[in-house]
Amino acid sequence: MKILALGALLLFAIALHPTFGQSLGNAGTIEGSVIDPAGAVVAKAAVTIHNAVSGYKQSTVTGPDGTFRFSNIPPNPYHLAVTASGFEIFAQDVSIRSAIPIQVKATLALAGAQTSVTVEGAGDLIEVDPSAHIDADRSLIMKLPSVDPAGGLSQAITYSTGGVAADGNGLFHPLGDHAQSTFVIDGQPISDQQSKVFSTQLPTSAIQSMEVVTGTPDAEFGDKSSLVANITTRSGLGTPRLFGNVDATYGSFGSPGGSAGLGFGNSKVGNFLAVEGIRSGRFLDSPEFTPFHDIGNSETIFDRFDYQPNGQNAFHLNLFAARNWIQIPNTYDTLGQDQHQRVLTWSLAPGFQHTFNAHTLLTINPYIRKDQFNYYASRDPFADTPSTQNQARQLLNWGVKSDLSLSSGPHD
Repeated sequence: MKILALGALLLFAIALHPTFGQSLGNAGTIEGSVIDPAGAVVAKAAVTIHNAVSGYKQSTVTGPDGTFRFSNIPPNPYHLAVTASGFEIFAQDVSIRSAIPIQVKATLALAGAQTSVTVEGAGDLIEVDPSAHIDADRSLIMKLPSVDPAGGLSQAITYSTGGVAADGNGLFHPLGDHAQSTFVIDGQPISDQQSKVFSTQLPTSAIQSMEVVTGTPDAEFGDKSSLVANITTRSGLGTPRLFGNVDATYGSFGSPGGSAGLGFGNSKVGNFLAVEGIRSGRFLDSPEFTPFHDIGNSETIFDRFDYQPNGQNAFHLNLFAARNWIQIPNTYDTLGQDQHQRVLTWSLAPGFQHTFNAHTLLTINPYIRKDQFNYYASRDPFADTPSTQNQARQLLNWGVKSDLSLSSGPHD
């Protein structure tokens, strides 16, 4: 209790100290100002960042004071461009390596005031980062085939990442030991094996971007030797208008489903809500070519709330709840069995970030997550072959993950 009290006092003292702006979770921030050759601010200039490999893109316009800001940017290099009427285009490459804000000062040259020839490619068509990883933005994730009911995040990783092989019932096997995988969702570490049998999945409609590292993960992720999935969820912070999605699907084996997302916010407060559901007559991988007694359904809800009271402190809260209700597939010689199971998951993950200066950032992520598994036998125990059983298991994970990020030149 003394440790908790000291921690609360530390957070309170830090929150009262005013200064810079930052993003949340594992995402980054780019902020800056646009001026003309005389040093006067340029309002309503269009500013865009883009990564040609992942497909990620954000756009904004400068305010009356000539400033701009991009939040919740996944770690990656980006091409920044500034355009304004009567001025030459300003371009600069910036790289997000941590949540420490990157400052950009764009000085626009008058159109026609100089003669220059700029030869620029359309962007890197291959990864130039020496580490073995893939980057996938929402624009790619939404194009992946949806063939595995309630597959969610694990399915997105399987279909987008080389060297990752699909296993039964939502599991996957990356390079190395599949038990040495870790998901990091907005700073919350989840090191349990994820499948729709014993756990539930983050809905793809809640994912903004993901970096999946398959070779030599960084030291910050511990001693993992297989795969680390660094996930950035969608946020409503800094969005002046409503945005979202509504999708409906239908597949074979009587599999209707759908998802909906809604985000809104302003420069200080933002919220994003995602809801998904699906029902299928072939929910699990059946032992027979024709599935018997294999109906299942899944419902998930995810909410992310962000609050940035000033330019130096930021808070966020991730709430997640999901349920899978599943029949156990039968074989031809066990048609009378009525075994089924239920999986319930809930997760609560707040976060706090404080920027001391342009080179130092403190991140604190407490979290608690619980998976509950119930297996139910047939009502007629004599119909179960070779045995009848009931089972109840649960897995509770809780803890605090804290990082102090220091940046100096090219070093982190």
